[in-house]
Amino acid sequence: MDRKLIDESKKYLMNTYNRAPIVLRKGRGMKVWDSTGKEYLDFVGGIAVNCLGHCHPKVVIALQKQAQRLIHVSNLYHIEPQIKLARLLVENSFADKAFFCNSGAEAIEGAIKLARKYAKDHVSPQKYEFITAYGSFHGRTLAALTATGQERFHKGFEPLVPGFKYVPYNDIEAIRKALTENTCAIMLEPIQGEGGIKMPSEDYFKQVREICNENKLLLILDEIQTGMGRTGKLFAYEHFNIEPDIMALAKGLAGGFPIGAILAKDAVAAAFQPGTHASTFGGNPLACAASVATIETLLEDGFLLDHCRRIGKYFKDNLEKLKRDFPSYIAEVRGLGLLLGMELTKTCGPIVESCSGRGILINCTSGNVLRFTPALIVAEKEIDYLIDTLEDIFGR
Repeated sequence: MDRKLIDESKKYLMNTYNRAPIVLRKGRGMKVWDSTGKEYLDFVGGIAVNCLGHCHPKVVIALQKQAQRLIHVSNLYHIEPQIKLARLLVENSFADKAFFCNSGAEAIEGAIKLARKYAKDHVSPQKYEFITAYGSFHGRTLAALTATGQERFHKGFEPLVPGFKYVPYNDIEAIRKALTENTCAIMLEPIQGEGGIKMPSEDYFKQVREICNENKLLLILDEIQTGMGRTGKLFAYEHFNIEPDIMALAKGLAGGFPIGAILAKDAVAAAFQPGTHASTFGGNPLACAASVATIETLLEDGFLLDHCRRIGKYFKDNLEKLKRDFPSYIAEVRGLGLLLGMELTKTCGPIVESCSGRGILINCTSGNVLRFTPALIVAEKEIDYLIDTLEDIFGR
């Protein structure tokens, strides 16, 4: 433990995280090393950010080349890597247009603005309300925070932004009952990440899409955590045979470099015109170059997506075996691809700490759910080591 650096961190940084007493200094692939030289297997992956692993060579080279060429110019001009990234995203998704920002929360804020502007322009000036789900998480800025259906994130920040209603996730009738003449959009995560890896039923999103069509509502999908191959397809909505009208992306979009995006169909995207929305740093050359390298790597021969589906099933099957072996400790295993959760019958903090001591980084969400979001390059032997470690910890 590097006590000096940790003490300085506590002295100079705002106390917004319950940080582990580890100072990470270097990463390669699935591994990271702390300031004392200790090695860890990283099953957190920056919370679903490092989809290609740490310091993937193609991302590093793309950043180096772009940094030597052009770091920043204003969006008052056309930016070549931004154009290339937009084309890649549009050609591989439902969308016709893209807007780039710097984070997931910014993407959600922009999606909220876009939906309201479209609804007021094309449906009714009274349209401003959103339906979101209990247990959701959409970000920390004020509108994104309000959209988040967890009261614990709201406390101390009232009054919240008006115009948001919450319904139980995976409950179609609750959505129908929440509709009013003011509803403009429904915003959901394909899989609730921060809410504990909550999965929808097979036909849930098909029915949500039908409700939106019947009532002239927009469907917004928050794919900040589920996008970029995390579930075994480039975007999670592909599993449900539906298309959204708007989608928010971030996290794994640039393999570790900060970027966010809003994707939308043409008719909806047209609600944004010069002066309605903007971002100084959004779509900057560095972020876009890293993102292009990330997406091209993900799409190469479909290898990584195929690997994610196969290795994700292997991982989940082994977690299920742990559940059978330790039914008094493990309540449920759920997830898709390499977005997996294991709900415990008690708080999971001590498990996280024990794994850290043994050189494995894992994450706890919702108090009692172990969340696993490793790089898509994770290998069977690395999963085996984690499973053996968890088995030993539960056995003790």
